[in-house]
Amino acid sequence: MTTKLLYGNLIAKEIRNEISKIIEKEILNKDKRIPHLGIILTGNNSSSITYVNNKIKECKNIGIKYSLIHLPINSLENELLEEIKKMNKNPHIDGFIVQFPLEKNINQDKIILSINPKKDVDGFHPENFGKMALDIKTFFPATALGILTLLERYKIKISGKYTVIIGRSRIVGRPISILMSRKSNFGNSTVTLTHSKTPNIEYYTKQADIIIVAVGIPGFLKGEMIKKGAIVIDVGIHSNEKKILGDVDFYSVYGKASYLTPVPGGVGPMTRVMLLKNTLMAALNNRQKDK
Repeated sequence: MTTKLLYGNLIAKEIRNEISKIIEKEILNKDKRIPHLGIILTGNNSSSITYVNNKIKECKNIGIKYSLIHLPINSLENELLEEIKKMNKNPHIDGFIVQFPLEKNINQDKIILSINPKKDVDGFHPENFGKMALDIKTFFPATALGILTLLERYKIKISGKYTVIIGRSRIVGRPISILMSRKSNFGNSTVTLTHSKTPNIEYYTKQADIIIVAVGIPGFLKGEMIKKGAIVIDVGIHSNEKKILGDVDFYSVYGKASYLTPVPGGVGPMTRVMLLKNTLMAALNNRQKDK
């Protein structure tokens, strides 16, 4: 079987251009303030620094202003909360994110709850997550929205399909399970949410029309675990001395799947551009208030 690769970097480029045109038409041509994304980074995690640098690069490419606050390693929880408070109150920042993971001495739930839901462009606050579950317009988590958009732009039908998700995180697994199964023009998939502790996980993956893998284990999904023609979305990204790997064993799945996302160049670019789409949404909401 010929496997078609789903190049998120190409779709992200299209969306980047669309965002730039909206900024020009709805903001610049009306002499309104340029959208502004705030980023708070703690510590010296190399992956987090890379992710933040990539987001800053996207801001520059699209024409979105950004502000970066980088707190040193071993910063106190109260210091981070103070920076969040400043961004919540700053009228010039439309939305902001706190880059995860946080240091061990910081309570992640407390941090998420401290973010103003109207500026929560990561879509992690319970208010936004709850609205998503109820199919109310809000900020959707960027990776989940990126996956859905990638499938939609490639015109891959998901209605009536059986989807198996491997991974139950609040960042990917749980939100994408909601979005894939919702009653909408692009939804109506039957979803099973599995994880690394699911017994006999192959029982589910071998039946799946669509498999979304976000388990955080390099090469977890093997070719013998899927049926011929399955659509496979690889969310994982891991690096070793030689190359970058995903959660899918690419070479055993390639040739058996009908569609497959590469790593890198698949889901990653979609995540970044969806974050900026959320930032644009926050900016347009704020401009409405300014009228």
